[in-house]
Amino acid sequence: MKDHSPILKRNLTGCVAAVLLILFDQFTKMLAVAHLKNQPSNVLIDGVFELRYLENRGSAFGMMQNKLIILIPVTVVVTLLILYLFFKKLPATRHFFWLNAIAVLFFAGAIGNFIDRVRQGYVVDFLYFRLIDFPIFNVADCYVVCAAGLLILLIGFFYKEDELSFLSSKKGE
Repeated sequence: MKDHSPILKRNLTGCVAAVLLILFDQFTKMLAVAHLKNQPSNVLIDGVFELRYLENRGSAFGMMQNKLIILIPVTVVVTLLILYLFFKKLPATRHFFWLNAIAVLFFAGAIGNFIDRVRQGYVVDFLYFRLIDFPIFNVADCYVVCAAGLLILLIGFFYKEDELSFLSSKKGE
């Protein structure tokens, strides 16, 4: 009989981590609304980094403004795909810890911004790197960017192609 305890442990850990990450994202957005909305920017490092309130009615980098009819269904599909990969495809082994963590980060980032879009019709953004004039972003965006960067590094330098074959095979279903 197969021991399911690693899978259960991974699933429980992933779910708890996702909930905590989403709660942290929502908490930071709540603080941004309470302390930054209708206020001038709060400069933390002059000319480099500041807190600036923005209601983003689009997606990344302000693209697709006022297109909730597209953004919401796309987010639903993406999060369902992430859940499928996490629960059905990704091995619950130490070797694939980082891929599991990436799935949790992508999920938490997508859901954090999804909550805003559904509840308010916009996403609260408040982190601004003035030095490079980077678009204003939030904690959920950080999760997604970190997950994407880590995924690129792992696929490029850590995992071998044959180690990722489980993603395209029927094995494990």
